[in-house]
Amino acid sequence: MSSVTPPLAASQPSGFIAPKSAVASAGSADAAIEFDDVSLRFISADGNATIALRNFSMTVARGEFVAIVGPTGCGKSTTLNMITGLLKPTVGSVQVMGKPVTGIDPRIGFVFQADAVFPWKSVRENVAAGPIFRGTPKAQALALADEWIQRVGLDKFGNHYPHQLSGGMRKRVALAQTFINQPEILLMDEPFSALDMQTRTLMQDELLRLWSGSG
Repeated sequence: MSSVTPPLAASQPSGFIAPKSAVASAGSADAAIEFDDVSLRFISADGNATIALRNFSMTVARGEFVAIVGPTGCGKSTTLNMITGLLKPTVGSVQVMGKPVTGIDPRIGFVFQADAVFPWKSVRENVAAGPIFRGTPKAQALALADEWIQRVGLDKFGNHYPHQLSGGMRKRVALAQTFINQPEILLMDEPFSALDMQTRTLMQDELLRLWSGSG
């Protein structure tokens, strides 16, 4: 695992996983993610400027598992949001898979700190929601959801609802929701920070297991 500290001012890391196939050397044209001298400035309603990121350069090779570590407010979430296209740099460029980021990229999956589950849907329905939204027939999506529910160890809880699950179990649902869409790049913004130490360690191991088996 590589560790990168942004140049500006969490004990919990944010991070991203590039696709495991065709591992590239840092700085190559085949890099999964590349920041080139990026700065981002926010202007408040009263006209004051806040520098969120300054002169930040980084290359993430395909297959790398990278963590961004730094204090609260240093730009970790901002960095992830520029990769997804939710934010645009004021100066510099961000490229994903060799092309400039111009908007939301369906090849990127995102695991958030808060649970991104639908409380009115069962575990099966939550995990199947992504493929169904992308046009997969419902029966096929549910069958695929069952596979991922089993892979994250929740095969006995497919018909349960989020309020019936523990925090660690909901995070397993979130991982299944993300991996079922087969993202080429996985972003995570402090996804396990709200969990207790034991559950957090288990989920970190679970994530590595899923990543190692994702191809």
